[in-house]
Amino acid sequence: MKAAVAERPGGPEVLELRDVPPPEPGPGEVLLDVAATAVNRADLLQRQGHYPPPPGASEIIGLECSGTVAALGDGVSDWSVGDEVCALLAGGGYAEQVAVPAGQLMPVPAGVDLVTAAALPEVACTVWSNVFMVAGLRPQEHFLAHGGAGGIGTMAIQLAHTLGARVYTTAGTPEKRELCTALGADVTIDYREQDFVDVVRRESGGHGADVILDNMGAMYLSRNVDLLAEQGRLVVIGMQGGTRGELDLGVLLRKRGAVIATALRSRPVEDKAAICAAVAEHVWPLVSEGLVRPIVHEAVPLAEVRRAHALLESGEPLGKVLLTVGP
Repeated sequence: MKAAVAERPGGPEVLELRDVPPPEPGPGEVLLDVAATAVNRADLLQRQGHYPPPPGASEIIGLECSGTVAALGDGVSDWSVGDEVCALLAGGGYAEQVAVPAGQLMPVPAGVDLVTAAALPEVACTVWSNVFMVAGLRPQEHFLAHGGAGGIGTMAIQLAHTLGARVYTTAGTPEKRELCTALGADVTIDYREQDFVDVVRRESGGHGADVILDNMGAMYLSRNVDLLAEQGRLVVIGMQGGTRGELDLGVLLRKRGAVIATALRSRPVEDKAAICAAVAEHVWPLVSEGLVRPIVHEAVPLAEVRRAHALLESGEPLGKVLLTVGP
């Protein structure tokens, strides 16, 4: 089968389309004919040599896909050959076929085409597990999502807005802030010109943020904690701004707050299956009703994977960049 592989760490130029042996579905796994996958920031890190796959996972890049069930491993009874699905992966998405644990498959939501469905698994599972399952965002609470125009941000804004929170977000250009507003953000913040702490505090009447979803890590740590409301929850899911920061425990104690750092890729299969089931139960109905939708910047053929990586690295995309794989 064809797959995009990186033989050595480096820039987008190290990615090549090659013939590799197809995977075999093991017990409890399903083999998919991949229709499309998506480019995530974790993929860029893996290509650069900074984010190796978990033990036992495919060395091929790719954390999500959509496709058609081609074969079932032993013990799989919930799916049938020919089913159209999307899947959360630990690796292997940049290929014509991928083997995935059956619990990490989800049906394609009604009203979403098979290619576009590849934009959903990683962002929906990340946002639902962190913002709602871990941080417990509730209606009427104040929610801040950093990087609102990206894949994670566009999903976080829509889900938080639809489920009744007041939504704040940061974005760096007028076009990106306009998209965030259209998706349901109540307040958009130009992080290049404005201090998000001051803006959220002012717009919330001094309350602060009950839940913050952060992809920056160390760079924003102290300011995020400063912004937390009493019993606020900061969930760190990325380290684009560094890995080491200073935390004032006195501030955190006074607020009775929590700082939670999570990763999705390295979780046990059972945990991922539980998250996928929760997403199918709670998020997919909202997608089917048109209240939440995947935001796709561009769909790029797998053969142009280098261009897709360079595009995401540029910071220009609004929403997701997809790689189309199937016919």
